[in-house]
Amino acid sequence: MPSLEDHSSSKPREDQEQSIRPEEDSQQGLLFHQVYEWLHHEKTRRQNRKARKAEATSHATNGNESNEEDGVLERPSSNNSNTSESTFSLDKLEKILLQYATNRPRSAMGLPQKQPVKRQSRYRLKGLRRGSASESELTDADGAPPSVEAFLDNTKTLAYTGGATVEENPDSSASVKQAKDAEAWMVFKSEIVRLAHTLQLKGWRRVTAELAGDIEVVRLSGALTNAVYVVGPPKNMPPPKSDSNSLVSRKPPPKLLLRIYGPQVEHLIDRENELQILRRLGKKNIGPRILGIFLNGRFEEYFEARPLTPRELRMPETARQVAKRMRELHDGVELLEEEREGGPMIFKNWDKWVDRCEQVMTWLDKEIQSPQNEAKAALEPWRRRGYVCGVTWDVFRKAVENYRRWLVASSGGTAEIKRQLVFAHNDTQYGNLLRMEPATESPLLLPANEHKQLIVIDFEYSSANTRGLEFANHFTEWCYNYHDEERSWACNNRNYPTSEQQYQFVSTYLTHRPHSTGGPISPLSSPTIHARAPVAVAPLDLDEGSDRPSSQLSQNEQSKESELDAEVRFLMQQTRMWRAMNSAQWVTWGIVQAKVPGMEEGIAEMLAARNGPSENGNGDDTKTPPVDAEIEEDDGDFDYLAYAQDRVMFFWGDLLSLNLIKPEELPAPLLEHVKSRLVAY
Repeated sequence: MPSLEDHSSSKPREDQEQSIRPEEDSQQGLLFHQVYEWLHHEKTRRQNRKARKAEATSHATNGNESNEEDGVLERPSSNNSNTSESTFSLDKLEKILLQYATNRPRSAMGLPQKQPVKRQSRYRLKGLRRGSASESELTDADGAPPSVEAFLDNTKTLAYTGGATVEENPDSSASVKQAKDAEAWMVFKSEIVRLAHTLQLKGWRRVTAELAGDIEVVRLSGALTNAVYVVGPPKNMPPPKSDSNSLVSRKPPPKLLLRIYGPQVEHLIDRENELQILRRLGKKNIGPRILGIFLNGRFEEYFEARPLTPRELRMPETARQVAKRMRELHDGVELLEEEREGGPMIFKNWDKWVDRCEQVMTWLDKEIQSPQNEAKAALEPWRRRGYVCGVTWDVFRKAVENYRRWLVASSGGTAEIKRQLVFAHNDTQYGNLLRMEPATESPLLLPANEHKQLIVIDFEYSSANTRGLEFANHFTEWCYNYHDEERSWACNNRNYPTSEQQYQFVSTYLTHRPHSTGGPISPLSSPTIHARAPVAVAPLDLDEGSDRPSSQLSQNEQSKESELDAEVRFLMQQTRMWRAMNSAQWVTWGIVQAKVPGMEEGIAEMLAARNGPSENGNGDDTKTPPVDAEIEEDDGDFDYLAYAQDRVMFFWGDLLSLNLIKPEELPAPLLEHVKSRLVAY
């Protein structure tokens, strides 16, 4: 590889870069980091030595030094000269290194490519630049994030006040509660700072333990699986000590996104697999970078952006931008061989969650059937709504399994489904779509880049799935408003996109060219894809002639238009077929996270009676999560059970529309409820 002398030669830089083989780039970056770190260490060591000699000189002047020490101090002139020259040499070496780093491509130095945004803009896409976990940013950006075996307790900080001071209340009991809340938030903030120090999060070493109470911690609403907080540094950070040789940034520490996993999440998400996926996405600059990991959560980089609103999700221009971003994700991340072979993740989720669901639902169904149900219903609304699945669990589970077999057969079999798999997000609800608001000079405002103002976050459920499943999930999210104060769990079917809106979304997806390959990238590359017999589903009821004046098109254009139309309709048909499976998945998701008084104890007793006592004398309740008596449920907690009870109506409606179940097979009250919710979608 070229030496430092090569860098200062007269050979043009373009020629130098061409002469360096790609496989040497990472080696050069590693060597650069090692030399630079040694340089910084050496300068610090010599400064400390100089300070000690100055102190020793002062002692010698007072006659307090020994003869041996005097012998050392008798050579101040030559040593000072050598030190001065060596310090000058180190400074010169540092300039050469920095100049070398400036002239070389950032990729060759192991650094991320700079975003093409003007430096003076206040919206510099800070969240999109993958910085390092150290103070100097000159480390391997692709390395695994630091981790620590620590548990961060947030059970007393689930409110959305962020521990902010409230007006004094004359009520003594309220004052006591406020004091306890303030103390809990103070402890929480101190633990956050301690974790930030341990994980060496960039810039946060400057926030001392004494400043912990001044950091800003605000819980975000809308996150359903975890508790998510934005952590900001104190507003009045003391300036760093003035040192011309220091590499410590003068900027305040960056904001952090703190994610603390929910108590029931171990039944839903494989965290190790999730972190591996996030590292894969990070290498492609997709999604937030993981900064540090602890036992029940993690720190992520914070995006200076805002989440979309439910209304925005349904706006035509936003819908087109989401479609483009979705195409970029599907094409930008290749599936691993084992992911494709494993089949759709939605099937794996059902198989993984169904045992826990059976435990919960067996107990809940028995409660509905118990004589005490009516008396308890006054305080527990879920009892008044009847069976969670509209029928007993065994009937619902059998219906899902029958539908799943039909779905596989109608999709061309397991092998065809695996061929169609893409890397899907699987949770594109409005809260997981952030919008950057760039300044007027930002390239994000260019027409070709406007869709890139959208940032996709929360890849917890990302995995291999079909496009039809991804579209079905996204379209269903049009029906939800998780910020509704009274019915945050309710599905408003009337907001489901019309056939025309679906057609526009899928058409935008198919015609978007993420990599400018010179032609459309068809997800349906098999020449026999359209020869397959169509599945018998309800007609899409599209106006065939609207907005497509075929008489004015050339024969070639008509052919392309016809091909695109066939692909759009195929994916819309796939969306309709996979939608019930999507609903079944989220029904089980709600059941797994449900919180019902006495449920965990009841399940434990039920399992003990079924399995008999274990070796330690207790029932085998290894599959049930521990009951944490210290958890204080927030009044605004999402009602997961109500969500499941409401979402199951979507499932039954689809099975009726697909003629997979006859109306007389459903109980009359359930059938009436389903029909009242059906709309033309």
